[in-house]
This record gives sequence, structure tokens and C-alpha cells, in this order.
Amino acid sequence: MSRRSQDLIGVLRGLQLVAEACSREHLALSKHLWSNSSVRELLAENVSQTRQTVRQAGQQPADELKKVQQVLLETTERSYVVVKGICSLLETKLSMMPQLPGVASGRSQERRPPTADQTPTSAQSDLDAANLDISSITLEEFEDILSKRNKNRQVSLRTPTTQSKQVPLAQVAGVSPTAEGVFARDTQYVDNLLRFVASPSPVPPETASRTGGSIDVPELSKVAKQRRVPASRLGRMASFGGLFAGLGIGTLNELTKGALGMGGSKTMREALLSPANAERIVDTLCKVRGAALKIGQILSIQDSSVVSPQLAKAFERVRQAADYMPDWQVERVMNTQLGPGWRQRLSSFEDKPFAAASIGQVHRATLNDGMQVAIKIQYPGVAQSIESDIDNLVGMLKVWDVFPQGFFIDNVVRVAKRELQWEVDYDREAEYTEKFRQMIAPYPEYYVPRVVRDLTTSSVLTTELIPGVPLDKCFDLSYEHRAHIAASVLKLCLRELFEIECMQTDPNWSNFLYDAPSRRLMLIDFGSTRFYKHEFIRNYRQVIISAAQNNRQGVLEMSREMGFLTGYETKQMEQAHVDAVMILGEIFRYDGDFDFGKQNTTERLAALVPTMVAHRLCPPPEEIYSIHRKLSGIFLLCARLNVRMNCLPFYREIILGKFKD
Repeated sequence: MSRRSQDLIGVLRGLQLVAEACSREHLALSKHLWSNSSVRELLAENVSQTRQTVRQAGQQPADELKKVQQVLLETTERSYVVVKGICSLLETKLSMMPQLPGVASGRSQERRPPTADQTPTSAQSDLDAANLDISSITLEEFEDILSKRNKNRQVSLRTPTTQSKQVPLAQVAGVSPTAEGVFARDTQYVDNLLRFVASPSPVPPETASRTGGSIDVPELSKVAKQRRVPASRLGRMASFGGLFAGLGIGTLNELTKGALGMGGSKTMREALLSPANAERIVDTLCKVRGAALKIGQILSIQDSSVVSPQLAKAFERVRQAADYMPDWQVERVMNTQLGPGWRQRLSSFEDKPFAAASIGQVHRATLNDGMQVAIKIQYPGVAQSIESDIDNLVGMLKVWDVFPQGFFIDNVVRVAKRELQWEVDYDREAEYTEKFRQMIAPYPEYYVPRVVRDLTTSSVLTTELIPGVPLDKCFDLSYEHRAHIAASVLKLCLRELFEIECMQTDPNWSNFLYDAPSRRLMLIDFGSTRFYKHEFIRNYRQVIISAAQNNRQGVLEMSREMGFLTGYETKQMEQAHVDAVMILGEIFRYDGDFDFGKQNTTERLAALVPTMVAHRLCPPPEEIYSIHRKLSGIFLLCARLNVRMNCLPFYREIILGKFKD
């Protein structure tokens, strides 16, 4: 055998050994993933539930028959909504047919210029324009005409009885004079078309006087889409099961590409947090919404030492976008909560929401007396699935070893479950909204909307619609406005803690609206509002005072008394804890304008997080989760507003002066 043949056999044998080694490695990796994956447990649980369902059907056929009836009823309701919409469309079409005698003769008859004795009335012109075909002109030509028409709308759109001079279409569209003859016969056609498209819808004067004018509201995220919320527990579990399976397949795919040198990942953690898996997490959480989406939003604001940057980026996308319910599902929830005749109690209701979050979505409406309101509608199945949703999501993250040991995720989950139970109870939120409105009444720089009790239930909350834009849209305002916003928000936070001892703990900037003309903060969404025990606030106030006085020993002793520390921590942990408190107290020690835009507080605190996570022996007091979540959100807001502010007067006025022991 020649030397060349021997070399070729050697190369083939080497490839065979490499392939066998890769197969063994992939087989071992697959076994490891399967043994640690929750998919196996999920399949076993589904089999068990199926058996139990079959057994229950044999033992209690009446109950199972009721469930089938409920499914049929839901299907009937959906079909009714669809059929009703089709009927309404047909009625509209049929009512228009007698008014269009020239339809059968084609477009040429519709566009025939009127003679002198056939001058159309305004109503006829608008009707013709609404039903004319616009295919006779190109899109660019139509956009150019429409743009110029809008600029001169007040001039060109006169009253119907006023005779106005017609501008040749060739001149408006900017075409050559040689084409004027072609466009002359279409002048009336395009003019009527533009009357229909460009004219603003008239607002009845009596409506404007009752409502005090139009109120601008925030717009829904452009990436949000209409998608049904899975209401049943089985449907939500199936969504999470699909997510778990997808993450496993995506991780295995990334590891395989990495082993073959095709640009994949080399470690399990990198493979899990690949862009494809992050997209799966975002899509599933935006679909199921509810408690799982809320946990994702909370994790999006955690430090990178606690949650990996890739996962935090995915959760940040979750925080910015949430899908909204389809119309039939909104109709079903409203019929269940307010009765079938709920639309008769309103003069108008916008079917598309202007805001959508983790728990519900908000629609704009007008009462019969002219009052403009915001109606918040809770997603079906959210309240009943808090426990299972959080357990499913956190269980998945635990399996993939996302959280460090010192994060005490179980304690975070316990607090989150309780707070989410509060948030889904709209009766409780209505009560706290009214209480907060009373408590904050002495301060005119804040405003809390009124609650409409007649249209409020445990899953529907109706409040007064208030003007203003979310604070994350105020970063480009003048410095005077930004400084006023920062001072108002910080003083509000201190008043909540040390004066009324009741705080709205959700740090979402969309819960604050700023009305520039009145220079007031509009406060909304009180689902996570809670009172604190006076003893806890007194001790926490003492920690703040010790930090403001640069008393490190006082901070350490009070931290042990409150339960931040056990007394058995290492010196490194005690020093890191006290350093963190002293950093936060800097704004109350510095007698001058503290520059929030150029501060390095966040970086210094982030440098201490790994030490505290690694050496912490006990979770902090449960009240701290909500307080520090709110404080961190306020501090980040002031930094984004890029303001310089002297906080010492706030410390003296509120922390020292307003607290009553």
C-alpha cells in the first residue's frame, strides 16, 4: 500500500474518532439536560392531570358536562361577536347603496365633472369622496397633494355655501402645464377626495364644553400587537411548557454549533442566554402577561451582578412592550364585570387601548354626562394564576442557575406574590386611590384622579382621565421643568415614607404623568400601595439620619436591630453594607447642588453588590424590597433628568420636621 493511501486511511480514522467523541459528548450533554430539565416533570405532571381528568369524568360526569358547556358558551359568544360585526358591516353597505345610483356605470361616471346646473352640495360631495376610487393617481402624487392640502386646509375648506376659487390640480401637484388639460376634468374628483380624507372630524361644541377640551393620552407601544390572553390554567401551563422545550432545544443547538466551530456557544450559560432564547422568553411573557411578565419587569431593573446582562436586556424588552387583548375578549370581560348593557352607560368607548401593561390594559371612554374617563381592564385568568405563573418562571430560571446564591430569590418571590395579589384586586386599588387622594390633598403640586365607583369592580377600574405625559417622555423638556419634576418626585417619596407612612411602591415612570401647563404631577396606578408600621419607619429614619450625620457605627447598630444583618457577618460584609448606606446618604450630607447627572453613585453601589451577594447571611426585611425598589427608580429618574439639586432642605423639612413619633 502506498504512503498516500496510508495517510488517507489515517485521516479518515481520525475523523471517525472525532465523530464518535462528539457523539458521546452530545449524548452525555443531552442526558444531563434531560435529567435537570423541568420538561420531564411537566410531561409527567400533564400525564397525571390527564389521568385525573379521566377519572373525574367517570366519577363526576355532571361537573365535566358543565365545563364542556362553558367552553361551548365561550365559543358561542365569540361567534356572536363576529356575526354581529358582519351584520353591522352589511347594514352600513346596504344603507349606502340607494345613495349611489352611479356606481353601476363605473368610475368614469363618478368622475364626470359637473355641469353648471349640477353643482353638488356639500353633503353629496363628501359622500362621493368617501366612496370614490383613488387608484387613478399614484401614491407619491396623492401624498404630495395631501401634504399641500393640509397646509392650506383652513383656506381651502370653507363653509358649504361659500363659493371658493378652485386651484387647478396641475398647479397643486406641481406637474407641467401641458398636463393641465388631463387633470382639469379630475379637479372635482380629487377635491372631494381631499375633503373627506384631510378634513378633521368636527367636535360638537356641547361635548367640548362638557369635557373641557380634548385630553392627550400616551400612545401604545408600536411593537405591541393584538393577541389573546390564555385564560385557563392549562393554556398558560402549555405556554410555559413550550418555552421550556424551546429553551432546551435552543441551548442544545447553540452548544452543537459551538462544538463544531460554527459560531455557537461554548458554555451552558452562554448557550441558554443566546439571542434566539431571549426572543423566546420575550414572546412567551408578552403572550401570557400577568405575574410572569411582572417578575420579568422587576428583574429588568436589577444589577448586572444579580441578573446577567443578556437576560436583563431581554426583560427590558418585556418591560417596554406588552400585547393587548382582542376585541372579543375585552367584550367578554366587560360583559362579565359590568353586565351586557355596559356600553349604554357610556357615550363613547375606544376599542383599542392607549396603554397595556402586565396586569391589564387601559381604554379611553366618555360617560353620558361628558366626563372623560380611563377604564383599566384586567386580563382574564391573571388573578387566578399568580402562584403557578411565578412558580413556573422562577422554577425555569432556577433550573438554569440564573440567580446567585445570595440573591434569596425565594424571599423575593414570596414578597412579589403578595404584592401581585394586591395589584390584581381593583377594589383595593380604588380604595387606596381615594385614600391617597385625601392624604395628598394639602399639596397642590400633586393630583390623584377621582374614582368612578359605578364602573369599578374587582377586575375593572374606572377613573377620571387626566392630562400629562409619562416622566420618561420628559427628558427633553427645559431645565426648569426637569428640575421641578425631580424635586417634586423626590419630595413625594420622602413624604410617603416619613409623613403619611404610605407609599405607592411601583417605580414604573409611567405611573407619574407631568402636566406642563399646570406644573403638576399626576399620580396614577395605586395597586401596589401599602402602609408601613410606624416602628419600622422610625428605625429606618434613624438609619437615614445616621448616614446623613456620617455616623457609620450608628448605621451598623441600627441595621442589626432592623434585621439587615445578623451580627455574625464578616467584617467585609459589614463594611460593604455600611458603605452602601453611606453612599445613599450622600445627597443629604452635601450642602449644595448635588449633580445627579454626573454622579457615580450607581457604579459605586454596583461594585459592592458582588460582596453583599456572596457574604449575606439573611435576607433583608420584607419592607425593604418595595422601598428600595421605589428609591432606586427615583434616583435613576433624577439621573436621567440630568438635574442639580440641593436635597438638604428636603431632609430638614420632611425627614426631621414632618415625622411624628
